[in-house]
Amino acid sequence: MSASLEPPHAPAPAVLRPNLPLGVVVAISCVALFMVVLDTTIVTLALPQMREALDMSVSQQQWVVTGYLITLGGLLLLAARAGDLFGHKRVFLFGMVVFTAASLTGGLAGDPTILIVSRFIQGVGAAALTPTSLSLITTSHTDETQRQRALALWSITIAFAGTAGVLLGGVLTSELNWRWVLFINIPPGVALFAAALWCLLPARVGTKPVRLDLPGSLCVTLGIGALSYGLSQASVDGWGSTNVLVALGAAAVLIAGFVAVQLTSSQPLIPRALLRLRSLLLGNLIMLMLGVVLNASFFFISLYLQQAIGYSALRAGMAMVPVTLIVIVGGFVSRKLVLVLGPRNLIIMGGLVVAAGMAWLAAVPARPPVFLTHILGPTLIVGIGLGFLMLSITLTGTSDVDPEDAGAASGLLNTSRQLGGAVGLAVLTTIAAHATTDAAGDSDPVEALVHGYSIAFLICAGVMVVASLIALALPNIKAPRPEDEAKAGEERSANAAS
Repeated sequence: MSASLEPPHAPAPAVLRPNLPLGVVVAISCVALFMVVLDTTIVTLALPQMREALDMSVSQQQWVVTGYLITLGGLLLLAARAGDLFGHKRVFLFGMVVFTAASLTGGLAGDPTILIVSRFIQGVGAAALTPTSLSLITTSHTDETQRQRALALWSITIAFAGTAGVLLGGVLTSELNWRWVLFINIPPGVALFAAALWCLLPARVGTKPVRLDLPGSLCVTLGIGALSYGLSQASVDGWGSTNVLVALGAAAVLIAGFVAVQLTSSQPLIPRALLRLRSLLLGNLIMLMLGVVLNASFFFISLYLQQAIGYSALRAGMAMVPVTLIVIVGGFVSRKLVLVLGPRNLIIMGGLVVAAGMAWLAAVPARPPVFLTHILGPTLIVGIGLGFLMLSITLTGTSDVDPEDAGAASGLLNTSRQLGGAVGLAVLTTIAAHATTDAAGDSDPVEALVHGYSIAFLICAGVMVVASLIALALPNIKAPRPEDEAKAGEERSANAAS
């Protein structure tokens, strides 16, 4: 039996000033998300220059990247709930100020400590921007067709920004210096702050008493941070090392504490009503799996291009541009397909398409590869599947959520993607490293590396098959066609008049 994607159960709050088009909200949200995702990859190509200029150790280089990801992933739920309680505009503006200011201090850093601390703080701002940018869209778009279009653009931005970060980081580092990979955030940050301050209304979304679940926030932030640290160090120090075991043990205790707080708190970070929504729970599980494959695919494809084929970092980024473009195409095509197939069937199809592309990548030779058949072909298949998945998962996960809980639902989806990416990449990196070591005695170094990458690609294919099977249990939501939405609007107007 099919269910219909109805408008939110409570009247949608006014988000935008009168007489301004909804495209303003979409533009503000997507540019903010672009900046957040861009900074997960843009610093990578600048690390060698950073190390030389600031006399950084290898460990300090790692924290330039992971520090940002830890605070971003750890504070998403808190930021999402703060948006529901204090208003999405207020939290969005706070996030933009913090993100832009930290970009400035990081770019001006004269020693590694200031740079690393700035990246941690930058992640705080990114955590505030990510769920509020999605909530601004879901709460402002009551017309389902417009909502699907806006969510498609928001989802596509994630894939586009990741590859743009690699390209832009290479250009800025080569033509200017490493500081500009951080300074580049300042002009759009100031412009977005001004646009949001003037265009968005300050109305609060929630009607409940204003109180944050600080114990739960502390547990989940430190827990995800400890988990991220333990998993990132496991590939360096080994799973049996003391610091890894202590970090993972602390993560288990803290995450268990978070669950306990959520079950007993009067105002938990995750409203208990959301836990009764099958579409949200399964959507988050699938989003977590998508995070694993999304991060791992870009990471291992980039390594394959550079370490196996010998591409420069900039050339590798350029080689991945077609993947980004096809993800965008897949996102736009999915807007049409979702009307015919429904989100559930599109998730199933997208998962299987990505799995096929990953299986093809697992079969690539060490050398000499043919770009069209060994790289472009499988990556385009992966890209089209990712384009199908991003919109359909977001649409399914937020379809039954009340506006006052939109931030919490958005935060859950983003946390699932970030956590899946962090955990999955750490685990797959360790597995690939062990596979490479095992194969090193029987083959040359390049073949051993490619063997490790192939194992990672095969695991990603399996993850996507499992995600498609899980999607079978999703409710069969039917996305309304434009003519159906118009008819429903006429009926609502007639009922209001009577």
